[in-house]
Amino acid sequence: MTTFQLNQEVPDFTLPTVGGETFNFSDSLKQRSDQWHLLIYFRGSWCPACMSELQELEESKGYFENQQVYITTVTHDNREDLEKMVEEHGFTFPVLMDENFEFLEAYGVHYHDEKAPYEDHGTHSEPAYFLTDGQGKLLYQQRQTSPFGRPHPKELRKIIQYIKKNLK
Repeated sequence: MTTFQLNQEVPDFTLPTVGGETFNFSDSLKQRSDQWHLLIYFRGSWCPACMSELQELEESKGYFENQQVYITTVTHDNREDLEKMVEEHGFTFPVLMDENFEFLEAYGVHYHDEKAPYEDHGTHSEPAYFLTDGQGKLLYQQRQTSPFGRPHPKELRKIIQYIKKNLK
């Protein structure tokens, strides 16, 4: 599994957005070098826990913007379901499609496959969180091996406040 050390530069990636554009992380860093970047990998549009979390992130988006934190979400779910999800929920943050598992592999996101010890909606990824500074250096990471235990948006706010307060 890929592991990152804090303050290590995370891998660059280029993925399509649900809106039909191309998102390149290094370009986003250049455009938003004064912001931190919160990258969230979620299970898919079919996951009720993910939809609840993403809805709360959308509702808290103003807080994150005020803290200079840019939210980007990633999943390997299919375009049609993701388009419906974005329209239904009115998500305004980027939703990226990891169709070939490039992000999943580069970032060491857990993949629940046929070898998993329990059944859980077939094969899919599990939630993962990466917070970087404006140069792409890692400030925080968390990878889940199940849908539970993920940081609630309120916890993410506390994490951001803590890091900002204690940043060297």
